Formats: sequence, C-alpha cells, structure tokens
Amino acid sequence: MPCWPRACWCAARVGEIRRELGVGEVALRSGLAVSTIHFYEAQGLIRGRRTAGNQRRFPRGVLRRVAIIKVAQRTGISLAAIRDALASLPVDAPVTTADWQRLSERWKADLDERIDRLTRLRNQLGSCIGCGCLSLDECPLRNPQDALSVEGTGPRLLDPD
Repeated sequence: MPCWPRACWCAARVGEIRRELGVGEVALRSGLAVSTIHFYEAQGLIRGRRTAGNQRRFPRGVLRRVAIIKVAQRTGISLAAIRDALASLPVDAPVTTADWQRLSERWKADLDERIDRLTRLRNQLGSCIGCGCLSLDECPLRNPQDALSVEGTGPRLLDPD
C-alpha cells in the first residue's frame, strides 16, 4: 500500500512531543480567543517566535504563563503589574511552583490593601447622598481628602460669576 505523504508525516510524529504550539492551539487549550493571545504577545506578557512561513509558535510553557495572567486579572491585578512580575521570571523555562509562590506573595499585600480600602468605602457609603455636587460638609467617597471642606459646603473652586 502506498504511503501518502501526510500519513507518513503523521506516523512519524506518533509518540513525539511537540515543543511548540501554534497560536490556535494556545487559544484552544487556554480557553481564550486567538486575538487575546495576540494581545498578550503585543503587551509583552508572553513571547513567541515566527517560523520561516511567518507563523507564530509558542513554547509549551506559555500555557502556564497564560494561566497566571488569567488568575491575576481575575483578582484585579493590572496588566502592567502582571507584565512586571512575569519579567522577573526566566523567559526560556516553564513557570514553577516556586515562581508562582513568589508572584503571589508580591500581589498579596496589594490585594489586602485594596480589600481594606473597599471595606472602608463600603462602610462610608451610607453617608453619601449620591448627588455628586459635594454639598455635604465632608464627602469621604467623592473627595476623601477635601481640604476645602473647612470653608463650607458646595463647590469652592468655581468662579462665582
């Protein structure tokens, strides 16, 4: 039976673990859109290479990086902070458990501070009438460090004419 070129190529790949993934494979395995993978690459969050045929190829470890990006975004960490954190990791090696521990420790203090700030904001919500005009003597939600409130209520910087 003659061997079709494609069948021979596939048979030769059986048992071989591919070292790189195409952008579509990364998208499929990560649950993200291809455009998101392109965006992450453009933002410097992940790195791939171009083949001679101008196709994107990513190391298999990119899947772990994408997972870290998704988890970090879900907790409200900015892409800039994620990029800075990922820049501290080796580019050519998969992210390890120890790497994740270092990254998550970096973000915990920021998350704790945001939780405290949001808790304080939630607790002050009852004092706000929601008008947005700063007519209260003190508005901790709209203008938490209002130095002009000592001069009275209402807008202080607007020209009275």
